[in-house]
Amino acid sequence: MLMTQKLAQKKKIYFGDMANSWLLYKKLTVKMSTYYNYKYIVDNYLNKKFKDYRLEEFLDFNINPTILELSEKLSPKTIKGIVSTLVSILNYAEEKYKVRFHLEPVAMPKPKIYELQVLTPREQVKLEQFCLNSYEQKYIGIVIALYTGMRIGELCALTWGNIDLKNKRIQVTKTLQRIYLQKSKTQILIDSPKSSKSIRKIPMNDKVFEILKNLKNKNEDTDFLLTGDKRYIEPRRYQYSFSKVLKELGLKDYNFHILRHTFATNCIKVGMDPKSLSEILGHSTVNITLNKYVHSSDKIKKKFLQKL
Repeated sequence: MLMTQKLAQKKKIYFGDMANSWLLYKKLTVKMSTYYNYKYIVDNYLNKKFKDYRLEEFLDFNINPTILELSEKLSPKTIKGIVSTLVSILNYAEEKYKVRFHLEPVAMPKPKIYELQVLTPREQVKLEQFCLNSYEQKYIGIVIALYTGMRIGELCALTWGNIDLKNKRIQVTKTLQRIYLQKSKTQILIDSPKSSKSIRKIPMNDKVFEILKNLKNKNEDTDFLLTGDKRYIEPRRYQYSFSKVLKELGLKDYNFHILRHTFATNCIKVGMDPKSLSEILGHSTVNITLNKYVHSSDKIKKKFLQKL
């Protein structure tokens, strides 16, 4: 009789309830930006499909038809995030409601392999010259990105308090991003970077040091580097400014992230070891750096094979 009552109670539990309970739990355990990313996935994908599904409908569940449907309009990376969130909610529900779901094996779409894009030496020179000769301080950030590999959100969050001219290094402690709240509401959030390894100190080369030394003037520590005052520039607007410069120079409309790729590739070319590069880039593991940037050429392979 007791078991029958429990099953009857569980029939009244809907996915929307499980998801809301899971989100409240996650809000206490993850960064705010991560929490709102989860909330975006729940509100815009999972609840639209599963909100009124009862708990018992997940006891034997096949998510692959949903993945196939999502594949028609979303990238493999986005789909992976949606599926990962759904599985996490169901795992949480198993513990909370003392049930056991039997999910069909998941068939994830293969990620597309794109050739890594970097600026050519000519493009880099044109871009640097424009930024260094510009009267607008914000463009100096483009040059800094080229010689530090900083992410756009990290650059937008950079204040003069992060610039250590005495020891010639930049301290990366924050990132700035626009996060989803609900429906069409968003908000700017300045928070710690994506992982603990992303909190780092990047040495300045002579070019970056001279730029920042000449720019310092009487800026307060709380002034943002890109504006020289208390106003910030959000990543979306800074990407727009970057695209504007590229158009003016007659260059292809690249994503700002190409500056990070160019920096990393240039470091490998001059012989920097992967461990040092990984720490400068703020990667969580050296393997990410190795897989993304360190590729031996046929010329190098032949060189070593001739020594056998």
